[in-house]
This record gives sequence, C-alpha cells and structure tokens, in this order.
Amino acid sequence: MGFFADFKASLMKGDVLSLATAVVIGGAFGKIVGSAVDDVIMPIVGLITGGIDFTTKFVTLDGNSYDNLAKAKEAGAAVITYGNLVQAIINFVIIAFFIFVVLRAAEKAKKKEEAVAAAPAGPSQEELLTQIRDLLKK
Repeated sequence: MGFFADFKASLMKGDVLSLATAVVIGGAFGKIVGSAVDDVIMPIVGLITGGIDFTTKFVTLDGNSYDNLAKAKEAGAAVITYGNLVQAIINFVIIAFFIFVVLRAAEKAKKKEEAVAAAPAGPSQEELLTQIRDLLKK
C-alpha cells in the first residue's frame, strides 16, 4: 500500500500536473501554429514566390528527369525532396516567432504584475497610531 500511496502523492505534485498541462497546451498551440502556417502564411508565401509549392521540389539521383515528384517516385527513382526541408525550415522560423511573441507577452504581463505588487504599501498600523497619538498631543 505504501508504494501506491507514494505513487499517487508523486502524481499529485505540482510539477507533474504542470508538465501534463504544458504538454496538452503545447499540442493545442502546435495545431494553432500549424494552421496559421498552412492556411495563412504559406499561401501568402506562395503568392509572393509565384505559386511555388516547396513540398513538390526534388532532385533525382539517377540523372533522369521527371515532370513531378509523384512520377519520379512511381518510376522508383531515388529522389532528394529538398522542398520538404525548405518547408520545414519556414515552419520552424514561423513557430519560433509565434513562441517568441507569446513568451514576450507573458514576460511583459509578469513585469507589470511585479510592478503593481512592488508598489509602496503606505504606513504600517503602528506608524498610523503613532501619528494619531502625536497629533492628539498637539
């Protein structure tokens, strides 16, 4: 019984729960960023680059030329799909930017909260009573 009680206590510690929460929120945030990249940013990049779809860019290692990636794979050609790497790099930069923005906003909110908490707390109760006593003496 002691083992399971220790296990339950370990699970209920804030660290494990915080980590689990972070993983779930991170997964949801990843979907949001993925949608932003795929549905908003990449169409703009495609428009700027003349409609280039990076994921279809490839080089064959056998020296033959193919019209598209599907035909090259169908023919069994060895291909390097460098377009996938370009797409992954673009996704990484965009995700890193999103995370930077979120962390920066969180830091600003934290500094603002600390500034409010660090505001001078007026005189203590003893100091007020001393001032009242001194005023009554006058």
